[in-house]
Amino acid sequence: MFENVFIIALFAVLVIIGIIIAVRVGSKYIVSPEKQAGRYGEKVATALIKEVLRDGDILLNNIPVSVDGSRTELDNVIINSYGIFIIEVKNYSGKLHGEEDDKEWLKIKITPGGNTYSKIVKNPIGQVKRQEYILSKYLKQHGIREWVKGYVFFIEMNSPVRSDYVLDTRRDIDRAIHTPSVDGAYIDDQTKARIEYALRM
Repeated sequence: MFENVFIIALFAVLVIIGIIIAVRVGSKYIVSPEKQAGRYGEKVATALIKEVLRDGDILLNNIPVSVDGSRTELDNVIINSYGIFIIEVKNYSGKLHGEEDDKEWLKIKITPGGNTYSKIVKNPIGQVKRQEYILSKYLKQHGIREWVKGYVFFIEMNSPVRSDYVLDTRRDIDRAIHTPSVDGAYIDDQTKARIEYALRM
C-alpha cells in the first residue's frame, strides 16, 4: 500500500514538473496578438520599402543599437546618398488619440460585436525621436557624423497627427528616403559601407 501511494505521489510530482517545463518552454513560442500584428506590419513595411529602393540604397532590418546604457531596436534602417533613415513600423488597429508631443496615446478599438476596448500606447513619434538620438550618438562614437532622420510608418494609416515624422503610404516612404537634405549633404559609397559595418557589428 505504501508502495502505491509512493508511485502515485511520484507520478503527480513528475506531471507537475512536466507542466512547469511545458509552460516555460511554450511561453517562448507563444506570440501575443499584438506581437503577431507587429511582425505582420514589419513584413508589409519591409516589402514596401524594398519596392522603392534604388541602386546604392542599403536596407537593414531589426538592428539593435546600444550606447551609454540606452538601447533600442530599429525596425528598418535605410542608408543611401541622402542620409540615414529609420522607419519604425506600427500596426495599430482602431483609432488613435493624442498629440505629437504627448508621451502616450490612447488607442480605442470597437469589435464587430460592438464592444469597445481602450489601451494606452507609447507615442511612436517620441520613440523614433529617441531612436534618432541613440543612432546618431552611436555612429559618432564610431567616427561617423552623418544626418539621421526617423519616421513612423502607420500600416493602418491611422496616425492621430499630421507630422513630418509620419508616413502613411509607399509614396511617403519613397519621398522621405530620396529627398536631398536642405544642406545638400551627400554620403559616398565608402561612408555608406562604414555605416553598414558599424550597424552590423
